[in-house]
Amino acid sequence: MTPGPGMQRTPLPLGFTAAGVNCGVRRYRPDLGVVISDRPAVAVGVFTQNQCKAAPVVYCQGLLPSDQVRAIVTNSGQANAATGEEGVENNRAMAFSVAKELTCLPRQVLTASTGVIGQQMEIGKIVEAMPVLVERATDTAENFALAILTTDLVPKTVTTTVKLSGGEVRVTGICKGSGMIHPNMATMLGYVLTDCEVPLGLAQDILVDATDVSFNMISVDGDTSTNDCCFLMANGASGAALKTVDDLMAFKGAVTDVMKFLAQSIAVDGEGATKLVEVRLAHAPDPRLARRAARGVTLSPLVKTAIHGEDPNWGRILARLGAEQVPGPILERMTLKMQGFTLFDGGKPASFDRDAVRAALKTDKIVIDVDLKSGPFEAVAWGCDLSKKYVDINTEYPT
Repeated sequence: MTPGPGMQRTPLPLGFTAAGVNCGVRRYRPDLGVVISDRPAVAVGVFTQNQCKAAPVVYCQGLLPSDQVRAIVTNSGQANAATGEEGVENNRAMAFSVAKELTCLPRQVLTASTGVIGQQMEIGKIVEAMPVLVERATDTAENFALAILTTDLVPKTVTTTVKLSGGEVRVTGICKGSGMIHPNMATMLGYVLTDCEVPLGLAQDILVDATDVSFNMISVDGDTSTNDCCFLMANGASGAALKTVDDLMAFKGAVTDVMKFLAQSIAVDGEGATKLVEVRLAHAPDPRLARRAARGVTLSPLVKTAIHGEDPNWGRILARLGAEQVPGPILERMTLKMQGFTLFDGGKPASFDRDAVRAALKTDKIVIDVDLKSGPFEAVAWGCDLSKKYVDINTEYPT
């Protein structure tokens, strides 16, 4: 699997192109992007469970799943959420302008937006820039990845290839996200593209399953966005299909790995973050408890600040597990480790070298292992530390 910008070029699958331009909504970097398939593609999506849904979310939910999608257009800077009927019309105008350039139907164009809630889109600038945007489309992901950023420090892309019985296919992932991150059946903005032939119903199942173990297991600040969405597009341009069980497992594994990589890249790029936190919870009696408990540890402000301060305060972790309804008898037999050091075991504190643990916490990735010793289920969640810079960024973020 190959990471993208800052390291090397990120190629798109066959039949896909993408572009990003500045249309004048933002001052200093691209603010409008598009992903294009040269043929009708299978497209599915998962969307925010926040009941305040942005106009593009409602629009795409009405179109998907579909096997006729040609493009996804995305604007950054203005979320087009809580914008009323004018926002609905502006979203349609953005889709129509792409359809005009591609000579396709508007319903073949999906939309996504990110930015400040409550601002009307500067739709005139967006529509005017569309011919140039489509004209500049290339077979790499970088310009599109830049165009969808908000408070992100870096663009996020990754690509991999999979050998199937009928040939090789590519899976490329692109996403954005830094703040207002606590996905619930969706991600911030995510795009997974492949040139594999994938049946429509199967594509939806693959996306949902992969989302559950990737984007749905990260948290930066506990706030689920109004605009969260993740798309999977499969255009079949490689000519290779999922003909065998081995093909299916290999392809599904590749999609999942791509999405896990992107999920971690969001967590580590959390607003003001200095450390990626990985919580590995093992031997839970219930899969829902495993997921809830692991994610709860990444969400705790007290745990996050302790990690930022490089303090092995295991009591905060234990308290959060109890708050997530891990039963007392289980807590009394669990083992808790941080960076490989055992801090709590069998209902009582373990003896450990505090200075050695503090030294181990100075790295940019912190691993917390929780063994509940009570069943066969496990979960992995990702988050980040909480720094003073997070407060500064969100104090200064415009309204």
